[in-house]
Amino acid sequence: MPIRTTDQIMHKAAWLYYSHGLRQDEVAQQLGISRASVATYLRRARELGIVTISTSTELFTDDVLARELEDATGVSSVWIVPEDRYALDPAAEMPVVAASVFLSLIRKGDRVGVAWGRTVYHIADVMPFADLQDVTVVQLCGNLGAPYSYRPDQCTTEIARRLNAQGINIYAPLVLSSERLAEELRSEPVIREQLATISNCQLALYSVGGIEADSHLVKCGALSPEDMALMGEKGAAGVIAGQLIDGDGQWMDCAHNRRCISADLTSITTIEKRLMVVQEDEKFEPLVAAIRGGFASHLIVTTSMARRLLKRWNKG
Repeated sequence: MPIRTTDQIMHKAAWLYYSHGLRQDEVAQQLGISRASVATYLRRARELGIVTISTSTELFTDDVLARELEDATGVSSVWIVPEDRYALDPAAEMPVVAASVFLSLIRKGDRVGVAWGRTVYHIADVMPFADLQDVTVVQLCGNLGAPYSYRPDQCTTEIARRLNAQGINIYAPLVLSSERLAEELRSEPVIREQLATISNCQLALYSVGGIEADSHLVKCGALSPEDMALMGEKGAAGVIAGQLIDGDGQWMDCAHNRRCISADLTSITTIEKRLMVVQEDEKFEPLVAAIRGGFASHLIVTTSMARRLLKRWNKG
């Protein structure tokens, strides 16, 4: 059963006030209700225990569309960021929701794998501070050049700092100049051990990249726009942890992937909880491929993206 309209407003008021830090008058303005009503909703939320992070995310899960998408795709849990008149800009809402869900999925002693990109970087930037000293945060793929924003080591280090957890970075480039050099580096004991232990993670946090001319792999210089276009013609549909996947979410046997220092994609799919966060509309086809490949057990998307996914799966 979806939560009722009045309950939705109560949850939203609590979410805006406690998670986004808006004042009561700002919450009232956002929801189109009086400040007195906001105070009443917040008091009621405290009485019901809704103000905790774990229950605040109920606002984004107790939805018929989320249940339908879970049934259609086989994804275990779906959170949907709304785009209605009560919603904030999804660009601001998505990282906060993702950070809250991410924290709720972590358990004592967990090993957590983190990828890279703008989405993960923004999640790290809004991650609440916690004391999880028995948690380890590991990097899922090699690093990029210093001038590039949203580097893998930045994402891993910042999330580990926010959680007061141990952070383990892979101090090797994401893409090597030759396949031989990449193979030799993967054989180095330190790198080999780091990549091998990724399958021991209990949780992974990442997004899926696109193959457009301005994608991360092109911007960081790993592939030229022409090479990326050629890979698209050969069937590439998206990027997971720096590696190209095809339309069925399978690793592509290509020169770029063979030159990568990154987790084996099969080992990623064996991680119990795989939290994928996708906001941009242009990532629809990459997301379809990622779901087909088993890269998402937990998914956070916008309402419009959820509807597009459901329509695709209903068409078979």
